[in-house]
Amino acid sequence: MTRTARRNRRPLQVAGAGAAALLALSACSSSDDSSSAKSDSSASASGSDKVSGDVTVFAAASLKESFEALGKQFEKEHPGTKVTFSFGGSDSLAASITGGAPADVFASASPKTMKIVTDAGDATGTPATFVRNELEIATLPGNPDKIASLKDLTKSGLKVVLCDKEVPCGGAAQKALDASKLKLAPVSYEQDVKAALTKVELKEADAAVVYKTDVHAAGDKVEGVEFPESADAINDYPITVLKDTKNAEAAKAFIALVRSAEGQKVLSEAGFLKP
Repeated sequence: MTRTARRNRRPLQVAGAGAAALLALSACSSSDDSSSAKSDSSASASGSDKVSGDVTVFAAASLKESFEALGKQFEKEHPGTKVTFSFGGSDSLAASITGGAPADVFASASPKTMKIVTDAGDATGTPATFVRNELEIATLPGNPDKIASLKDLTKSGLKVVLCDKEVPCGGAAQKALDASKLKLAPVSYEQDVKAALTKVELKEADAAVVYKTDVHAAGDKVEGVEFPESADAINDYPITVLKDTKNAEAAKAFIALVRSAEGQKVLSEAGFLKP
């Protein structure tokens, strides 16, 4: 071999090594890109699992203000969602659900009305109690009739309104009256607690037995009178995902918000008791 040939071989070997290094770097880079793409793909898949779509909530009338506030919060936390509420007497809502009305979540004002839904096999899992509620007497502003007790509601000439006995607030009121051995003849039985309260707000009644939360929500439109017998008629409020839900993930997420510390704060501020 000539000296020239030897001189030429070394640069070729170096060039070969350089090419190999470039190939290795290229392969490494390709591997990193693949890994990065896989990571991005995973992140995208995770993003697609986000809560979205519509949620229909059937809830006791007494939950109206609190749930509407939580509904707005839910939509803000989960862009692309919409919460639709149907408020009313828990017994009517339960009948609608067992009759096939489309809904994702049911929040009842008593275990008794929730049982209508669970017995029909229309609930998923075991309903959870998320708050409790206590009764209070709602009077006209300033309490002109000087109502100070449950017994005062039996005064002659006083126009008193109660919720229907099948509605949780009506059942609780009757329980308190029975415990006190009092008989009361109301001027009307209303279909839900909001309807009973409205009678007082419109001055069509002198007083109504409603929930403390409803007196709180009414502000200065009524005045509240506490009575000790209410402690014997406190209602538990259960909530559940419904069997025929079209959006189970969103339904579960809404219930999670209701039961979270944040949700409980909203409910406590409205006057609800902790479960």
